[in-house]
Amino acid sequence: MDRRSFLALTVLIAIPDPARAQERIVQTSSGQVRVETIARGLVHPWGLAFLPDGQMLVTERPGRLRLVSRDRGVSAPLAGVPRVFARGQGGLLDVALAPDFASSRWVYLSYAEPGPGGAGTAVARGRLGATGLQDVQVLFRQVPKVDGASHFGSRLVFSRDGRLFVTLGDRFKFSPAQDLASHLGKIVRINPDGTVPADNPFVRGQAARPEIWSYGHRNVQGAALHPKTGDLWVHEMGPRGGDELTIPQAGRNYGWPLVSWGRHYDGRAIPSPATRPDLSGSLRQWTPVIAPSGMTFYTGNLFPGWRGSLLIGGLVARGVIRLTLQGQQVTGEERISLGQRIRDVRQGPDGAVYMLTDEANGEILRLMPAG
Repeated sequence: MDRRSFLALTVLIAIPDPARAQERIVQTSSGQVRVETIARGLVHPWGLAFLPDGQMLVTERPGRLRLVSRDRGVSAPLAGVPRVFARGQGGLLDVALAPDFASSRWVYLSYAEPGPGGAGTAVARGRLGATGLQDVQVLFRQVPKVDGASHFGSRLVFSRDGRLFVTLGDRFKFSPAQDLASHLGKIVRINPDGTVPADNPFVRGQAARPEIWSYGHRNVQGAALHPKTGDLWVHEMGPRGGDELTIPQAGRNYGWPLVSWGRHYDGRAIPSPATRPDLSGSLRQWTPVIAPSGMTFYTGNLFPGWRGSLLIGGLVARGVIRLTLQGQQVTGEERISLGQRIRDVRQGPDGAVYMLTDEANGEILRLMPAG
């Protein structure tokens, strides 16, 4: 998108000049970090993706997709976004670029889609043009659509072989997470055009949805590829306690709602994962909850002490959780308090850490070394 095309979009929200931007300093184990407000006035921003030229695509849960630039501001809503179910936790969710975006211009969106029976998570793609998305196609629809406005997931992650992982919530319906005839409480894997990969674990199961990669999940709102192994890592929200970090493997059952580290909201106990060694376990669990949403592996140079860490946004934790790792082992945890609900965390092309705050007057924050 050239400058003339971008300026055709009315700028609604100014981005502060870096010299005058709202800034504060927070202390971390690696030294002082400067927190900059890059943009504000976004309504519950949910997902962020960097374009090759450094601009950002940002979703707002009510159903708007924005283009954000440090020197040009925040655009008017881009055209072509599908109609969303904007209630409760539903709305426009994640955004990701196709691996071949430079030539194809495909942008992928996940969102809560209304329809007969209620709503469910869907994935669509469109080509980014001068004023928005064109040639929009719906590639995946969660089956079945159900009532309620909770637990839609959803993150989009392309694997190294170009397949697309889509994380889904159980829609607060509990037992369907164990039902292979349902997409509720699953992670699915599809080709970039929405077709089913021939090597998916349940592609030949007559009673199973062929898109399913793993099952027994509750509400997966964070996913990222490990930079060395290429494995998918995810975290999911537990009930009263029991947020979990896992590496989902093909065809494996991760236990929800049969087991959990937490308890039901009404206080009823849930069997511990230790009682079911036949089910797949987690790398780490949090009780009390952090309410994780969004995550990224840090590989940049601006924060040498963070390199190789896993950065997780915390809604209840109101900040960023930094995990140090040794292979598949978590060796340490640091909580960087920001006093705001963090919905997404991304590493920028400049090596800084960018975050979205989950607020009606949401912001894009950037972490930079203070020195």
